[in-house]
Amino acid sequence: MLTDAHCHPQDLSRVYNEFEKERLSVKAAASACDMEEFSFNEKMAHNTASCNTLLLCFAAHPQLAAKFPAPRTGMETMLQTLDTLAAQGHIAAVGEFGFDLYNAAFRETEAIQDTIFASQLETALRYSLPVILHVRRAMHKIFAASKTLAKCKAVVFHSWPGAYEEARSLLGRGVNAWFSFGNAILLNHKQAQRSCALLPADRLLTETDAPYQPRRGQKYSHWHDLPLILQAASSLRGEAGNSIDMKDMESLIETNFYNAFGK
Repeated sequence: MLTDAHCHPQDLSRVYNEFEKERLSVKAAASACDMEEFSFNEKMAHNTASCNTLLLCFAAHPQLAAKFPAPRTGMETMLQTLDTLAAQGHIAAVGEFGFDLYNAAFRETEAIQDTIFASQLETALRYSLPVILHVRRAMHKIFAASKTLAKCKAVVFHSWPGAYEEARSLLGRGVNAWFSFGNAILLNHKQAQRSCALLPADRLLTETDAPYQPRRGQKYSHWHDLPLILQAASSLRGEAGNSIDMKDMESLIETNFYNAFGK
């Protein structure tokens, strides 16, 4: 079965007119950062007419630190919502959260990102939940938190942003990490391609980040991209001497998905 370690079904539904008629069989971790989005995902997860199986996830995205910069505002409400959902057993993972220092505006909120990262990591540890991490221009933050991350049930790096050597270092530090790859490996992103080719096969995941990580010539990403991503991963590993055919790759990634999310 195809698996998607990170996607946004509500946003995909807004840009893809045929979404509700979708019959592609996919098991996906569906992220949400507010209750409207979470409720949409929950409704879809319970839709027996759909061939898709959704694992519900919730977290405060690091970019939201710019939207809620002051203390005791909407961000505090989001963190309380996360704790409530986790306590009630309504989520399969805490995600996506992490750090985004991509531009000056985001860097100005670094201190707030630090605070909400620590809070959400604490929630994941308290309820023994996997985490899905968003990391841009912030790998130093991840290494600084590696001792705490090593305590997590599982750590999924959405659209793995680091080098192969960084991934191996995190595994060496005891982080139970999986590294997720999407259309970046089809877009000639050398660092992502090398990591996908060389990392241990049992640490790989596939994702679409739908609709936000399109292939070249496309406006949006979609679950239809997953077979192409699998094919690219299989080819990259073959070129590196770690050959695995596409059918076996799909089965391997599905096993990894279950191991990472426990579902």
